[in-house]
Amino acid sequence: MERVRDVRELPKAHLHLHFTGSMRPTTLLELADKYGVRLPPALTGGEPPQLRATDERGWFRFQRLYDMARSCLREPEDIQRLVREAAEEDIRDGSGWLEIQVDPTSYAPRLGGLIPALEIILDAVESASRDTGLGMRVLVAANRMKHPLDARTLARLAVRYADRGVVGFGLSNDERRGMARDFDRAFAIARDGGLLAAPHGGELSGPASVRDCLDDLHAGRIGHGVRAAEDPRLLKRLAERGVTCEVCPASNVALGVYEKPEDVPLRTLYDAGVPMALGADDPLLFGSRLAAQYEIVRKHHAFDDSDLAELARQSVRGSAAPVDVREKLLSGIEEWLSG
Repeated sequence: MERVRDVRELPKAHLHLHFTGSMRPTTLLELADKYGVRLPPALTGGEPPQLRATDERGWFRFQRLYDMARSCLREPEDIQRLVREAAEEDIRDGSGWLEIQVDPTSYAPRLGGLIPALEIILDAVESASRDTGLGMRVLVAANRMKHPLDARTLARLAVRYADRGVVGFGLSNDERRGMARDFDRAFAIARDGGLLAAPHGGELSGPASVRDCLDDLHAGRIGHGVRAAEDPRLLKRLAERGVTCEVCPASNVALGVYEKPEDVPLRTLYDAGVPMALGADDPLLFGSRLAAQYEIVRKHHAFDDSDLAELARQSVRGSAAPVDVREKLLSGIEEWLSG
């Protein structure tokens, strides 16, 4: 019988992790107690909340829980703790490179403004990376629910801090709201500044959402992108252009995009040659971190260790990691596979 290797020991890159959503549940409880924040039972029960965001009411509830958690991050030391713990969790799961996604406007009111908020976040990432040895960078994300001019402001800020650890520019929140083309200028600013364009698409909305990200925002990576599986021509386009989809199986099921883990079309994307990088999305709300995504693929989609190693390679190739980090991770993947 073939030996099953430990996916936690498989070197990999983590390209889809949201800032507040990376928090440990125990940390959330401690911070809530520190600031006297009364959390809803869904965040205090010790189990991931029951979520379904395919309708407007469900998405509102998801966002409400996320906002409650974010309200517990109030001081620079809270930011430092979150980032350090996110790094520790990633290292435990075999990650050698993490790109954490954040909208600094969400933290600006409590951290002295937009620029101080981003600087505090970047300082925390730099310290955590130095202390843990994990390669870490930041992807600044605009909010689809806000005005496109806000996104332009964020894009200019992201470019300004490209030499301090910002490597990409994203677009998050409900993709059913706000047309991708409304944010084309913000993404042009980011791309002209040398940043990777990595908007969300193809999760709550279908293949058209992915096409819009490609056509209007010239995406080099797509957050989620799984609904592209519904359009063979789109799959071929993603494969030919080498656009990596940041696929998050656990969150797809938790939010009701698919009913069961085996329904997530991972094999369809993989067999079509679409590069994928498995991501945990928001472990605080979905209950599983990076290595668990690889276990889902192994258990529910019959990916063997060779396939899992290829997924890890694809995550590294789709990252913004420098050449030396990529080479080290790719070498480690081969060592894991050769055993």
